[in-house]
Amino acid sequence: MPGRYIRTPIPEENREERRTTFGGILRPYSREEAVLEAQRCLQCAMPFCVQACPITQDCRGYIRLIGEKKFDEAARLTVRDNPLATVLCKTCYHYCEEDCIMGERGVPIAIRHLKRAALEFGASPEAYRPSAPKHERVAIVGAGPAGLAAAWDLALRGYSVTVFESEEYVGGEIESIPKYHLDGTELSTDLARFSQLDITFRMGRKAGRDFTPEGLLSEGYLAVYVAIGTVDPRRLGLDGEALPGVFLALPFLIATNTGPQGLLGRMGRRVVVIGGGDVAMDAARSSLRLSRKGEVTVIYRRKREEMPAGEEELRGAEEEGVRFLFERTPVRIVGEGHVEGVVVQSVSTGPLDDKGKPTQVVVPGSETTIACDTIIEAVGERADLAGLPTELNLATRVPGGPEGRRDDWMTDVEGIFAGGGRSIVYAMGAGAKVAEAIDAYLARKRGRPPTPRPGPLDGGSPPPLPDGYGGPTWHL
Repeated sequence: MPGRYIRTPIPEENREERRTTFGGILRPYSREEAVLEAQRCLQCAMPFCVQACPITQDCRGYIRLIGEKKFDEAARLTVRDNPLATVLCKTCYHYCEEDCIMGERGVPIAIRHLKRAALEFGASPEAYRPSAPKHERVAIVGAGPAGLAAAWDLALRGYSVTVFESEEYVGGEIESIPKYHLDGTELSTDLARFSQLDITFRMGRKAGRDFTPEGLLSEGYLAVYVAIGTVDPRRLGLDGEALPGVFLALPFLIATNTGPQGLLGRMGRRVVVIGGGDVAMDAARSSLRLSRKGEVTVIYRRKREEMPAGEEELRGAEEEGVRFLFERTPVRIVGEGHVEGVVVQSVSTGPLDDKGKPTQVVVPGSETTIACDTIIEAVGERADLAGLPTELNLATRVPGGPEGRRDDWMTDVEGIFAGGGRSIVYAMGAGAKVAEAIDAYLARKRGRPPTPRPGPLDGGSPPPLPDGYGGPTWHL
């Protein structure tokens, strides 16, 4: 039996087998394993794990219930706080675990995996229940995690919500997550609980092309939330970038999810991924599976410890056989009619810049060519602001997407709000904050007090904060 400071092992698929399939990597705990892991929790008087969560998920509470073998109650508590619980139980960056007190002497509680156990073994409610309708309309631009969280929150408060989405699918960045993390049914499971909420989706409707946020106000929407995120991939601007065989990571990942067979004929067996974030790791690990046991190399301009990718993703890529070249920067892409290689230079750490950060210096005479037939650029994304009015005066903090410059997320145009977050759960946290701000704004205009988010499972009083909660320790 594991000791108090030793985590109950999370079952994983064999690394040699998993690199050839998009099947799930992490297997669920059994009931007995989940109970054993939950009973390691100290149930701290101050819930550090909850305070680290951008959506204030009461993880301490569902862990306690699992430890008591009350899976139905644990599932109910989980979906009460989290409208995308089924997605997040497999994909969240689990900031809660980073603040778990158990990590000081051992291994943090497997909080995310216990959330999965709650949902897999417990009977969760079928639908959220809104409070009485207000007969007031709010528009949301973007059906990603921020927009979905805001739509859920506002609809629970009784607003009539319309979500405008430029794509033909809901989920935003969720749709780019490889199937070895999400099998594709999780978002539908979560959205099924929205069935009684007054939310309408208008798909294939792009801001700046089919409508403007200001135009939505003139159509009778009392507030508009611009939640477009960062979905426009950056390019490196290298010579040879237009050659066949060069992909952008985000469209590549979405295409992999919607039909990987269509990529097989275009994928080579020597793949280079340029970048060091989680999207780069997703692209590298997906390429490994698509390249039929080919070679995948990640090129990153800094050292391993400086990579922005999460340790879980980085370690998974290393275990599966992805090769890494650190402190290299691409110079140009070469090939006749198709990619044949990428020329890179070595870089070293230089003096500090005016912000106190180390600069990078190219090493003279260090050019080498890495032979490859496929290149995937994963160097970040930015917001697509084309067509949005400049009068909004959006702040373009990256990552997270454009946001209003006021403390309440409002832009320079009254009634139009904007904001996002750097990951799914951070985006959801931003969506909840904007929903609260919109409710406060409309309450002031109508001369009524703000409406707290009601209990989503019964439409009643708001759930209380967990005992000992001292406020959030995260910042959007």
